Amino acid sequence: MEKTITINNTEGLHAQLASKLVQVSNKYDVDVRLEYKNVTIDARSILGLMSLAVPKGKNVKVVAEGNDALIAIAEVENILG
Repeated sequence: MEKTITINNTEGLHAQLASKLVQVSNKYDVDVRLEYKNVTIDARSILGLMSLAVPKGKNVKVVAEGNDALIAIAEVENILG
């Protein structure tokens, strides 16, 4: 399952949001990846997520695979959107 989400936080994808994404990735039976500018990062990697440096207003593609993909994408959208 995949979904494109616009980053609405004024600071873009920063450390606090990255930490929340890691928590979601570890909470469910799911593999979550974020894609931005042709770079794909495992959402369990806080440093990888921060290295994407996604600014406010830009889109990221969230890809989730596993039993809990639907709920994980919903939580990621809530965090980023």
